[in-house]
Amino acid sequence: MRLTSTLIIGLCVLSNITHAETVKIYAAASLSNAITDIATQYQAKHSDVKIVPVFGASSALAKQIEAGAPSDIYFSADQDWMSYLLKKQKIQANSIHTLLSNDLVLIGPRTSTLKIKTVPEFAFSQSFQGHLCTGQMESVPVGKYAKQSLIKLNWLNSLAGRIVGTDDVRSALAFVERGECTVGIVYRTDAMISKKVKILSVFPANSHHPIEYPVALTLQGIQNKDAVAFYHYLKTQETAKHIFKQYGFKL
Repeated sequence: MRLTSTLIIGLCVLSNITHAETVKIYAAASLSNAITDIATQYQAKHSDVKIVPVFGASSALAKQIEAGAPSDIYFSADQDWMSYLLKKQKIQANSIHTLLSNDLVLIGPRTSTLKIKTVPEFAFSQSFQGHLCTGQMESVPVGKYAKQSLIKLNWLNSLAGRIVGTDDVRSALAFVERGECTVGIVYRTDAMISKKVKILSVFPANSHHPIEYPVALTLQGIQNKDAVAFYHYLKTQETAKHIFKQYGFKL
């Protein structure tokens, strides 16, 4: 009996030592590299915490959270989907903080010889053969920004039937990398991580809504002390800021 009791106590102690508290962060696909690096760095100093990132289009992630997906932190690539979750009462209102910003760029394969000017007078649709890839224009943030710019430049109508909408920005990047699309519209930070594409032009900031990345705790997250700690780490820690800047984000 004593041996059994000792064994049970020992197993309980071992369980407490090896168990790591989990923090789930739902983050925009464009944040994949930065959040992965920050999570790795954070866990190296907090071995009792496991950061579990889930990446995808901000729209898809918001819908998952609305449907009850277990998320502690939501990090969006636009304000609209953060506002959507706030209205659905899934986000702690006073935790919403706009942390990052980005640029919208036109990309092509590394070997592209296209010369593009992002001005209304430029005959964009006639300057290339094939398709343009970007996020789905009615829901995915990068696609929404792209649509705004194409309308502002009077380019959208002339591209009818030639725009491929993807599930998220990284999918659009991959299409251009593989040569399946001649050009693509992504964020500057996505273009920077790829050795297979180059930036052909930068869309004027006044051609689309500001590209902002708000982060917030979900109603589940405010109950998780480790999620609250990691949320504050993302916002305030210089190491995290350095990583964001390293990947091209603006703070």
